[in-house]
Amino acid sequence: MKSDDVAAVVRVHLESFPSFFLSFLGPHFLRLYYSGVCSASEGIAFVYLNAKGEPGGFVAGTINPRGFYSRLLKRQWLRFALASVMAICRRPKTIRRIARAFFHPSENPNGEDVAGLFSIGVMPELQETGAGKQLVLRFLEEARTRGCAKVFLTTDRDNNDRVNIFYQKLGFAVRRQYETPEGRRMNECWIEVKP
Repeated sequence: MKSDDVAAVVRVHLESFPSFFLSFLGPHFLRLYYSGVCSASEGIAFVYLNAKGEPGGFVAGTINPRGFYSRLLKRQWLRFALASVMAICRRPKTIRRIARAFFHPSENPNGEDVAGLFSIGVMPELQETGAGKQLVLRFLEEARTRGCAKVFLTTDRDNNDRVNIFYQKLGFAVRRQYETPEGRRMNECWIEVKP
């Protein structure tokens, strides 16, 4: 993923995750987020080009995932804060969740030998074409190339069978189940990618 791809990646994200928290924060917030992943030395991000040569899918994550979100937010705290204002005005309780990202370290795994796959999205017309599989495999390959031994991701546990089966077919295994402070029941999935 290059900085020129970010606007298209934001469109794919909004189409893929219309009711998710990051989408609720809006396109400006998402542009900052994906630009940050692209520019971070630990970032791993790829796009899948459609028949017109435009991004129709993406995958994004990072090496050494613990604290990545808070590091990213702290580097550009004012820009992220301004990008969040409209969402906070629409739903004031959102400020707690944003503050948690700023001030509390994540429970994501720590270490240079771990990568976290944070986000993957594919436009509806590319679903069931193998685009998502190619994106995940490319992410795993890059993580391995950068010296990672394992990759983790989280995904919703409930009403998400198609996605959970997709990851299981690629070799991911559920290692832990948990509930977020907002009440979402999640699966934490892992795969080994030893170099």
